[in-house]
Amino acid sequence: MLVDKIEILQQAFPHLMRGAAVTVRITTFAVMIGIVIGTILGLARVSKSKILQGVSKTYIEFFRGTPLLIQLFLLHFGLPNIGIDLGNYLAAILGLGLNSGAYVGEIVRSGIISIDKGQMEAARSLGMSYYEAMRYVILPQAIKRVVPPLGNEFIALLKDSSLVSIIAVQDLTRQGRLIISRNYESFLIFSAVAVIYFVMTFMMTRLVNWAERRLSVSD
Repeated sequence: MLVDKIEILQQAFPHLMRGAAVTVRITTFAVMIGIVIGTILGLARVSKSKILQGVSKTYIEFFRGTPLLIQLFLLHFGLPNIGIDLGNYLAAILGLGLNSGAYVGEIVRSGIISIDKGQMEAARSLGMSYYEAMRYVILPQAIKRVVPPLGNEFIALLKDSSLVSIIAVQDLTRQGRLIISRNYESFLIFSAVAVIYFVMTFMMTRLVNWAERRLSVSD
C-alpha cells in the first residue's frame, strides 16, 4: 500500500514541479506589475492633485472591493466579447498584477504618511522641490517600513495564484487536479500540492526577512 503511494507521488512529482514553475513565473510577473502600479497609486494618493487622488482611490476601491476570481473572469471571458483576447496566461498575470497593485498602493501610501511631516518640511527648507524631497528623503525611509507588509502581500499573491487554474492555466493547482482526474488520489495529491505551496511561501518569507534585516542594518 505504502509502496503504491510512493510510486504515485514519484510519477506525479515532475508534473507538479512543472506546475510550480508556472506558478512562480506568473507570481513573479504579477509582483512586478503590482509594484509599478502600486507605487504610482501610492504616490497619487498622497499628491496634492484632487484628480490623481480620486482616480487612484477609485482604482483601489474597485480592485479591493471585488473578488479576484471575478476580475480574472472579466479579463479571460469578458474581454473577448469586445474583441480583446489576452489568452489565459496573460489574463492570469494581468489579473493578479492589477489586483495586487491596489493593495500595494495602500501599503505605499501608508508607508509615506508614516514618515514625520518634519522630514518634508526640512527637505523643502533646504531648497528641494516637492518631488525631489519625495524621491531623496521620504521614499527611501518609507521603503524600509513597507518591506514587511509588501512581503505579506506577495506571499498572499502566491497563494491566490491558485485561482488561475480556473481559467485553464497549467499552474501547480491545475496540475494537481489533472493528476487526480487520472488516479483519483485526491488526499495524496492535494497534500503534495499543499507541501509545495508551503515550501514556496516559506522560502519567500525567508527572503523577505533577509531583505528586512539588510535594510535595518543600513539605518
